[in-house]
Amino acid sequence: MHHRSVSLSSLHQSTIRLVSWIGSDFQMFVGIEGAMTHFLQYFYTGSSGIPEFPEFVVVGMINDVPVIHYDSSSRRAEPTQDWIKKATEDDPQYWATEIQGFNNTQQTFRDDIETAKQRFSQTGGVHVVQLFYGCEWDDEYEDVKGFLQYGYDGEDFIVFDLKTQTWIAPKEQAVRTKLKWDHDDDLNMQTKKYLTEDCVGWLKKYVNYGRHSWKRTGIKI
Repeated sequence: MHHRSVSLSSLHQSTIRLVSWIGSDFQMFVGIEGAMTHFLQYFYTGSSGIPEFPEFVVVGMINDVPVIHYDSSSRRAEPTQDWIKKATEDDPQYWATEIQGFNNTQQTFRDDIETAKQRFSQTGGVHVVQLFYGCEWDDEYEDVKGFLQYGYDGEDFIVFDLKTQTWIAPKEQAVRTKLKWDHDDDLNMQTKKYLTEDCVGWLKKYVNYGRHSWKRTGIKI
């Protein structure tokens, strides 16, 4: 829980507003009803110049239910559902590893903001880098999909094309990054593997542990 007495709900809503660049895609992902398709989504938000808001925030969600929270003020990664604790208790180092990864990503996002400011010829002011990624799994047909995209200051910056294992650059300022990443075969293979295998594996594990809780609370899965 956030240490400035901000509820997880309000923090989540703030993060959703910051990732409004996802637009209709986000609404499609979280608006699907029924028990067959499940989603694991992560929202990373790195910011500068925003008073009373942590520099870096991570929210993990399963089927539109917040399950993991981290922010740079508390420097703690915490499960927001009891069944997430059960799903990770077989790995004593899970949360320590998560914290280390988030700490490293926070510095990366800080550097990314400075790089983006240079490319857009910006100086001070409020600036936000966002990462939205995850996977979906159809538990009836075993179909899986993955998605990953970055945004900057409320607009799409660069998007991973899972089918071609290349990057789409909606902004001219992202072309340099696209060309670099397109030629990084290891990066693209690892990204595809994570989105279609590792992410889905965790999603299945989380869903398995969460079924009882979701049924008990009446949340659709």
